[in-house]
Amino acid sequence: MFIFDAHLDLAMNAMEWNRDLTWSVEEIRRCEIGMSDKPDRSRNTVSLQAMRKGNIGLCVATQIARYSNKTNPLPGWRSPQQAWAQTQAQLAWYKAMEDLGEMVQIQNAEQLSTHLKLWNTKEGKKPIGYLLSLEGADSIVTIGHLEKSYEQGLRAIGPAHYGPGTYAQGTNATGGIGVKGKELLKEIQRLGIILDATHLCDESFWETMKNYNGPVWASHSNCRALVEHNRQFSDEQIKELINRDAVIGIPLDAWMMTPNWIRGLSTPKGLGVTLHQMIDNIDHICQLAGNAEHVGIGTDLDGGFGTEQCPSDLDTIADLQKVPDILQKRGYSAVDIENIMHRNFLRFLQNTWN
Repeated sequence: MFIFDAHLDLAMNAMEWNRDLTWSVEEIRRCEIGMSDKPDRSRNTVSLQAMRKGNIGLCVATQIARYSNKTNPLPGWRSPQQAWAQTQAQLAWYKAMEDLGEMVQIQNAEQLSTHLKLWNTKEGKKPIGYLLSLEGADSIVTIGHLEKSYEQGLRAIGPAHYGPGTYAQGTNATGGIGVKGKELLKEIQRLGIILDATHLCDESFWETMKNYNGPVWASHSNCRALVEHNRQFSDEQIKELINRDAVIGIPLDAWMMTPNWIRGLSTPKGLGVTLHQMIDNIDHICQLAGNAEHVGIGTDLDGGFGTEQCPSDLDTIADLQKVPDILQKRGYSAVDIENIMHRNFLRFLQNTWN
C-alpha cells in the first residue's frame, strides 16, 4: 500500500549525522559500528532505498535548526543567522538528491497529482516526493525570511520545537506566542503555508489557535490520554484540531508510546513497545473524531533515535507495511486503512492547494 509519512528528518541525518541516505540501511549501520557520538549509531531505520521498498513514495521532509541563546541549555546554534545557514545547507542536500533523481520536491496540487500518477504507474526506481517543512521557526531571522523560504519551496512550518523559541514555546517550555509569534502567524496565513501544531506547549497551542485561521495539521503527535506528557496532545487539543479539519500524524518514538519508559534504561522489547501502540493512538483519535479521517502516519523515524527507541517489530521504515494488517485485525475497513496510510494527508493537501 502507498504510504505518506508526514515527518522525516532526512536532511538532518544527512548533514549532522553524516549519513548517505542513498545507501541501504544495512550499509549505513555497518559504517557506524564503533561510533558513539549519537545514541542511535548503527541503529538507523531510514534510507531512500528502504522508503522505496516500503512504498513510502511521499513524505514531509524537514529543515531543522534550533537557536539556543546564552541562557538556553539545549543544544543549538548560537545565533539565528547560523540557524538559517544550517537550514540552507539542508536545503542544498535536498536539491542534490533531486539532481540525482532520488527525490523530487512537491510544492502544489499539480505536482502532487503528477507524482502520485508516477508512483501508481511507473515501474522501476522512482523519486521520493517530499514537501519541505521547517521544524521550529527559530531560523526565520526576520519575517521577510519566511517569504524567502516559501520561494524555496517551504510548505509547512512548526513555530516551536523543544524548549523556548523565538516565535512560540515548545515541548517542556511554558508561555504564549507573544508579538513576534502573532506576526509570524499572519505571514504564514498570508503565504498559505500549513501550520504544524506539533511541539507547541499548551499555552502557545491555544494562543495560536486563537490567532490563526489558516490550514493546520500536526505532523507527529501522540495522545496525552495514553501517555501523560506535555509533548502529547490532550483530548481537548485533538478535538480542536479535528474541528479545524486537521490531520494528526502518529510518531514512533517509544517514550511517547508507553507511560513507563525510562531513558537510558528501558528497551522496546522490555516494555513490549510494538506497532500495536501506534494503533492505540490512531484508534484514540478516531474515537474522538467519530471517523478515521483525521489521523495518519508521521513516524519521526531516525529523528534522534533508532531501533533502541522505536517499536520492536520495526527494523526499517519499510516495516510500516505491517500497519495495514494490524489495522484490519483491529476492525478497520479497507477505506479506513487507505485513509490512515495516505488519503487523509493527501486530501488535506488537495483541499489546501486547490
